[in-house]
Amino acid sequence: MRSTRTSNRRRPIRRPHVMGSLAILAITPLALTACGGGGAASGGDPDTLTILDYYNNEPDKTLVGDALDRCADEIGVTIKRETVPGKDLIQKVLQQSSSKTLPDVLMLDNPDVQEIAATGGLSPLSDYDVDTSGFAQGILDAASYEGEVYGLAPTVNTIGLFYNEDLLAAKGITPPTTWAELKTAAAALTEGDTYGLAFSSIATYEGSWQFLPFMWTNGGDETDLTSSAVAEALQLQVDLVESGSASKSVINWSQADVNDQFMAGKAAMMINGPWQIPALSADADLNYGSVQVPVNQAGQTPVAPLGGEVWTVPVTGDDAKQAKAAEFVECISSDENQLALAEARFTVPTKTALAEQYVANVPEMAAFTEQVANARSRTGELGEDWPEAATEIYTAIQLALTGQATPAEAFEQAAAG
Repeated sequence: MRSTRTSNRRRPIRRPHVMGSLAILAITPLALTACGGGGAASGGDPDTLTILDYYNNEPDKTLVGDALDRCADEIGVTIKRETVPGKDLIQKVLQQSSSKTLPDVLMLDNPDVQEIAATGGLSPLSDYDVDTSGFAQGILDAASYEGEVYGLAPTVNTIGLFYNEDLLAAKGITPPTTWAELKTAAAALTEGDTYGLAFSSIATYEGSWQFLPFMWTNGGDETDLTSSAVAEALQLQVDLVESGSASKSVINWSQADVNDQFMAGKAAMMINGPWQIPALSADADLNYGSVQVPVNQAGQTPVAPLGGEVWTVPVTGDDAKQAKAAEFVECISSDENQLALAEARFTVPTKTALAEQYVANVPEMAAFTEQVANARSRTGELGEDWPEAATEIYTAIQLALTGQATPAEAFEQAAAG
């Protein structure tokens, strides 16, 4: 696997993109039943669309706003956009549903789509003949419920393995591609106050998110967390921590904390996402590369989770506005917007045919673009029940890494509550 060098090509310094909230809030079917009969917040004018999203911080607020403005011009509408913090979005949607003022276009973190589609609050894109061909299957799965696609994502993100080129070169180590190579490299790179590897095993959905590539690639599945394949993936983390190749503090580190450790030279490698690239590239003394997440056995296909946001059409009771909103959603995911947003925000286009052009424009995203091709939706197997599995995963990780249970026992205990 070829690494992606960044030491010779500096991009403009931007604040790192913060991945869409991994937390999924439970929403009862009753909560959105009011949405079917009300009018949208912008009234009855089909040439004015209201939009709600959680890109409330710069630079994403402006970057996404530019794409929205391009689509407004293209389809001939005026937009009224509202942004809220990610943690407040679902509550805002519930409030708007209750008052029958849902927006015409609603952006959702992709794990939330099935939850809200199940309430009847979203309109399937097939009602408007929106073309969903050419998109990576994983993102279509994330935006689907009971066989219908309810939204489109112009770009997505995932995670991979970053490494400090100078530290690996000094030890004559090539970027690891298997678990055995990862353990060997991490041990060799652990020296002084520098650990070989950093990752997030925090007791939140971030900890579960970072565990998924190891679990899925090894054949484990969220439908059976007590399988030997899942326990084997957790054993890898246990081995890394118990050997001293990874810090015991991984149980408290968020992904931002992991990046801080890497940038401070206290970790030679890390599991993280491309939203960290702007911060990494801003350090002129840091030479780094990235590869896909290592697999257990050579020849396995790395499978990682998809992060990113989906644009949807709420049911507002105004057929003309819903049709216009669907046209807008289709525009947001046009080839032009996918490439523009991906390049500006270090995310990956969701149309697979754009991958080659994108990597040519942004070579430091090569590993993540490869990773997205086989990435999976977190809700693809369990749908609305995913939050329960995610909680069991991070609970089991905590039990095993703190020595309270073996990996196999940890998942049994987590499942038992």
